[in-house]
Amino acid sequence: MIGLISYLIFFLILALSFGIAVLGLNLQWGYTGLFNAGVAGFIAIGGYTMAILTGPSRDAVLGGFEMPFVVGLIGAMIASGIGAYIVGLATLRLKGEYLAVATFGIAVSIQLVCLNWEYLTGGTLGLIGIPNPSKDLATGPLAQNAVYLGIVIVIGGIAFWALERIVKSPWGRMLKAIREDEGAAASLGKSPVRVRLESFILGCMLMGLAGALLTAFIGYISPSDFLPIVTFQIWTMLIVGGSANNRGALLGAVLVWGVWTSSGFVISKFIPAEIQAQGGALQAILIGLILVVTLLMRPRGLIGEEKHVSRHASL
Repeated sequence: MIGLISYLIFFLILALSFGIAVLGLNLQWGYTGLFNAGVAGFIAIGGYTMAILTGPSRDAVLGGFEMPFVVGLIGAMIASGIGAYIVGLATLRLKGEYLAVATFGIAVSIQLVCLNWEYLTGGTLGLIGIPNPSKDLATGPLAQNAVYLGIVIVIGGIAFWALERIVKSPWGRMLKAIREDEGAAASLGKSPVRVRLESFILGCMLMGLAGALLTAFIGYISPSDFLPIVTFQIWTMLIVGGSANNRGALLGAVLVWGVWTSSGFVISKFIPAEIQAQGGALQAILIGLILVVTLLMRPRGLIGEEKHVSRHASL
């Protein structure tokens, strides 16, 4: 029983941390119509910023600042926001598949920087010894993980509450107007490029926050953690749960991560050892099938966008 509880806590920490990244993507795609295919890159920026700011001193590697956990979180969001601002200035005049290709290329570039800039990221060896604040607040792995889960729930709850307020504000209605008809929004005096950039930055800051939470929990970070499959997972979580709905984004994160982890367990137990090396590919195929079935059976996801009809809606 204790083992089951321990695993459930571990599972929820990862699922809800990814859920924060899905909330960021939901703001970009669900509410603004921005096809960001570079999610993994911004999660990486947040994760490495947390590692550099809070980690111990390392030989020949930047870091050793040993700053508090909260400073690491704030720094991760700022670094991801700055990265998003630079990327947004260069790409957000692009649309549709052009924006997707550009952001995907940037994410790959970030991963290559993480792989080769050893002074900043530790290269292929990564960075270790990243402090987990729960270890100072509780004794024993179960209690420590329970405390960290509480931290993730509080931070995720704040992010969810803030986004709910944002998307229901005049600025949030502006996002939807630009998503539906950019030309009409521009004719009313709005600046689609500026608003899209603001949405892109805020969404990427949430992705950086998710990367920081994951890194502090695991205590280790390396370039292999941010391969394109991460972006595919986050997108699948959003589509399965339902875009333009923050509750759907969190639901999709929990469900898809549950499928991913349970399929990994099944593969390790029942697939012959000689082909287990291809287990990751089998997991990706399964997630791909779930994505296709969702698009065919429930295009709006499990919890799609809430439709509000108002004769007096304004931007």
